[in-house]
Amino acid sequence: MQFKVRGAVDSLANSRGRSTRHLAVGVGLTAGAVLASALIARANAPTKDNPETYSDYEDLDQPGFKPPAPVFAWVWPPLFLTLIVSGLRIWNAPKSAARTQALSLWAAVQGLNALWMALGPKRLSAQLATAVTTLGAAGAYIWRAKKVDGPAAGLVAPYAGWIGFANVLTEELWRKNHERPTIH
Repeated sequence: MQFKVRGAVDSLANSRGRSTRHLAVGVGLTAGAVLASALIARANAPTKDNPETYSDYEDLDQPGFKPPAPVFAWVWPPLFLTLIVSGLRIWNAPKSAARTQALSLWAAVQGLNALWMALGPKRLSAQLATAVTTLGAAGAYIWRAKKVDGPAAGLVAPYAGWIGFANVLTEELWRKNHERPTIH
């Protein structure tokens, strides 16, 4: 049974031949980076006790094609999970310059994602610039990761698609409201 579980983990994480310690460090690093983005998003989310975070957001002219709020709650968890697995697969790939570049781009995507979520809708111009940069970094990561581990690149494709859609939403929100000051 133990060998079946390890075999399944090795298949998912691209960790065949890697030590359990190496795998655990990779899980810690990748999950920690993605979790940091999720925590930043959660810290910036409105609550009953702190509705101010996005208080002016609903006052902005909204795009007609914006999905309902619950869609975002359903979409982000699987996207975060695919980011973790993708980063872990690259982490476990054989050492090479391409692997180092892919890991660097993966880390950049995580940092940009955290920044994008931290900015929130009150800073639309900065959020739009960060979202566009995040999409570019995600595309560069996919391109580089494909040379290291094809499945790792494929795992990030839905994230890149979602970020592309988020760019369209953010741009439309900015376009409709850029004359109105949103920075407080």
